[in-house]
Amino acid sequence: MRYALKVAYDGTDFCGWQVQSNGYSVQQALSDAAKAAFGEDVTFTASGRTDSGVHALGQVCHADIMTNIPADRLADALNCHLPQSVAVLASAAAPEGFNANRSAKKKTYVYSMYFAPRRNPLKDRYSVHIRGAIDLSALKEAASLFVGEHDFKAYCASRSQVKTTVRTVYSVEVEAEGEDVKISVCGGGFLYNMMRTMAGTMLGYAMGSLSRADIVNSLLSGDRKLVGKTMPARGLLLKDVDYGFELFA
Repeated sequence: MRYALKVAYDGTDFCGWQVQSNGYSVQQALSDAAKAAFGEDVTFTASGRTDSGVHALGQVCHADIMTNIPADRLADALNCHLPQSVAVLASAAAPEGFNANRSAKKKTYVYSMYFAPRRNPLKDRYSVHIRGAIDLSALKEAASLFVGEHDFKAYCASRSQVKTTVRTVYSVEVEAEGEDVKISVCGGGFLYNMMRTMAGTMLGYAMGSLSRADIVNSLLSGDRKLVGKTMPARGLLLKDVDYGFELFA
């Protein structure tokens, strides 16, 4: 039977979602937990791969598992065998034809920063420290330039292999509370490092190292020299995956 799972994880000590030879992955942690709980080898397919150090609050994956455990209790069976840094928040029987990756309609990522004269070690695991103040209105102005369908070639890591670099961004929201700033981006899909480079470009514009023309032209020309730096992975969180219907009651 196919199950859908909503998974949260602290990505700090993982090499990313996908199983790799150079480190321990979230996918491997789930497979190990399933082996311990059900005695079978299980492959978990996610809505998308998160990079090394990236966190998730609402990653969705599916797996085919032979078990008599009620679908909504599958989460508990797996959590008994998962490390502290990973938890299945919800589980359900997947609808017919469901694929966590191909069925996804929208994803929302959040990038977190804090602007302060000194680093705060209690924030550093999930947010990036930026010295000084920020022009919030400029950050919001830069955010508006990304909404719509654009070619994000300049925002994609060079080693990424995709058929097209055109993506649709539905919204970019900037929220501030004290020294903390969060950039939320909802899109139909994301390229490798796209969100982290968008955040770096918005920051560059707000701090004066990039112009409005630089951002506009980066989307028209695909010139990597016109964008900001790729921000550290620890500030990025996969918040939500939207399938157009409610997966978990």
